[in-house]
Amino acid sequence: MIGRKCGVVDEENGIETRESSSTLSMAASEYLSTRSEEGTKNPLKASIYTGSAYVLTVLFLIFPYLLFTNFYFCLGFTILNAIIVILIFTFYVSVAKDISFRKRFFEMAIISLGIAALTFGIGFVVRIFLNVDIR
Repeated sequence: MIGRKCGVVDEENGIETRESSSTLSMAASEYLSTRSEEGTKNPLKASIYTGSAYVLTVLFLIFPYLLFTNFYFCLGFTILNAIIVILIFTFYVSVAKDISFRKRFFEMAIISLGIAALTFGIGFVVRIFLNVDIR
């Protein structure tokens, strides 16, 4: 079964359920945000772009877990993929807004990877505290 290599897909709930709700939430937030702004932006178009970008980014990030069995390799590959996503997004923003790429990239990378590390650490501590084995 695809996704069972590193335990990404839960047979009862499935990753698609969580992914769908997250995507719809992101798209709805973008719709409401764009609608509340004064301007000529189309809220529906903005929400479709946001939802699509979210789905593609998540698929890109979980891709290693769908193919490989080594958790550490998957984690390293996912971190590399996250840096690539940050790089692409930062390049787009820096060109569109004519701002410094290097400063913005390091700021986004440090914040994103720092939050990921913090979340991982919290999960690790909770797993030890609750004595939960995920394998």
